[in-house]
Amino acid sequence: MPDLQTLLDQSSARHSHLCPRQVLGVRMGMYAGYLLDLALPQPKKRLLTIVETDGCFADGVEVATGCTVGHRTLRVEDYGKIAATFIDTKSGRAVRIAPALDVRERAYHYAPHHKRRYFAQLEGYQLMPLDELFTWQKVQLTTPVEAIVSRAGVRVNCDVCGEEIINEREILRDGLTLCRGCCGPAYYRPLDATPLPWVSVAPEKVAA
Repeated sequence: MPDLQTLLDQSSARHSHLCPRQVLGVRMGMYAGYLLDLALPQPKKRLLTIVETDGCFADGVEVATGCTVGHRTLRVEDYGKIAATFIDTKSGRAVRIAPALDVRERAYHYAPHHKRRYFAQLEGYQLMPLDELFTWQKVQLTTPVEAIVSRAGVRVNCDVCGEEIINEREILRDGLTLCRGCCGPAYYRPLDATPLPWVSVAPEKVAA
């Protein structure tokens, strides 16, 4: 595994600066590798990571673990928490890691020369022992890893909107195969039923 400074440099390059949450993300990812006894970054999709917020924290986790959305090894369940669950997809072992509840106050003890809280956290988080920085627990997923990862090449079409659904994310209801948008509630709603002007509509669909 690359050392802490190398990983922090990689994370900060994405933002043109380094912030405390990036430090937490990088160190959390490194800690997960230690707890699960996995070499990181993981190149073979053995590690699945579920982060509980987006933003710079997630970038730090991604840099440390090698898990990415594109490889389907990084997922966001937006609970608004600086926390993540790391799953060894081979053994099924999973750990959830979160910052200690008083981590901001503890950071001052490791960077007392900083008057501003931001800079005390930025430096303190890099220096604090892992058992002071984080809490962790073994967990069991409520959805099996196999269902989260799904299978390649599986696709169906929604019986309402007709759009393709991949990764077995369809919902079966009253004999219909539905996408999550049509099953509701969706994160969006159409403003009207009129096709947008830049959408190509087949001639037979256009009213006479």
